[in-house]
Amino acid sequence: MAIDRIWSYAPDSGYTEGQDLTGFTVAATDGTIGHVDREDAPHGMRHLVVDTGVWVFGRSVLVPAGVVTGIDTQGRRITLACTRADAKAAPRFQTDSETRDRGYLTAVGDYYDRLPPRATTSA
Repeated sequence: MAIDRIWSYAPDSGYTEGQDLTGFTVAATDGTIGHVDREDAPHGMRHLVVDTGVWVFGRSVLVPAGVVTGIDTQGRRITLACTRADAKAAPRFQTDSETRDRGYLTAVGDYYDRLPPRATTSA
């Protein structure tokens, strides 16, 4: 996936402009990682902040919109093109101010863009 597309939902992801994904369950290719806490798009870098609950000791992870492979509106579930380990190893998200920091967002986008393509499970 091209770095310029990492910040946009793929046309076949099921995303509808203006759709509120807050509270949706987020699943990697190998299991659930948490739920959407909030969405943002500073500098045109659209992403989800995912609350991982106790899975990663209560910390959140930032996931670029381009990593989303499917959105099941009825089931309130989002699927990603990465594993749980990939999400856990992403650049650490620590403060809300990072969601607006172009340098941090660029590092996150570069990280996800370098991941190998993964087979996805259905939403």
